[in-house]
Amino acid sequence: MRCWTDREGHPTLYSMPSDILSRLFLAAVCLAPLVALAVDMARSRYKPTQYVCWTLARLLTRLRWGAQTIGQFPIPDGRGAIIVCNHRSSIDPFFVQTSLFRKAHWMVAKEYVEHPALSWFLKHICECIPANRRGIDTASTKMAIRYAAQGELVGMLPEGRINRSEEFMLAARPGAAMVALKAGVPLVPCYIEGSPYAGTMASPFFMTANTRVYFGQPIETSDYAARADEGGLAEEITLRALRAMADLAGHPDFQPQLAGRKWSPLVEREEEERGDEELRG
Repeated sequence: MRCWTDREGHPTLYSMPSDILSRLFLAAVCLAPLVALAVDMARSRYKPTQYVCWTLARLLTRLRWGAQTIGQFPIPDGRGAIIVCNHRSSIDPFFVQTSLFRKAHWMVAKEYVEHPALSWFLKHICECIPANRRGIDTASTKMAIRYAAQGELVGMLPEGRINRSEEFMLAARPGAAMVALKAGVPLVPCYIEGSPYAGTMASPFFMTANTRVYFGQPIETSDYAARADEGGLAEEITLRALRAMADLAGHPDFQPQLAGRKWSPLVEREEEERGDEELRG
């Protein structure tokens, strides 16, 4: 190969062997995705460990369950909101979370957050809000209000338990609307279509699916500021959110129902199990 030199006799770039140039180009190509990921992680609100976990979760939901997000999340970064969605699977929050590009704090039953096998992931990666499913949990409600008021997202499942019935949605409680009103943030209806579930928490991981996540227009609680002291306002907003979720699902005629004040998902589950035992007996 002809060697080109400058006036002082030093070899120039043109004298470098072609294999070295090829290696430099290959190194640049390999490093480019890593640099892009590092920049994206630096811009995100995730901690490094959270970023890695949610990136892997996003790949899993896309590749395993064909998850897609229809439309964009309607709340800008930096503004708080309460997300409410239907509940058909143990992994519903993952479909919503991986459709966002910011962190959401989900209210999760305390027994799961404190479970030895799940505690680290739910507390430190998901930063979930542990909730007592027997009645009103003042501590978890205050935590949700604080997160939302500080510009964070909070995810809530108004049905309170997985819907295994043929009804579009079970009776819901107005807790999410109450939190949104107290925090002064919008309520965002969300509908998850086709989430996999076969009766156990781990069952979705052995199933395939074709899941879609739909976000509706936010319900601005500021529009109700003049009626803040009215009784039944949270219930009214909850029914509006449930109807919006039904519209996203293509069920405009659905008539949502509210659960009674003394309703508890654990008590209802116990009653269902007793009924099943009586039928088997």
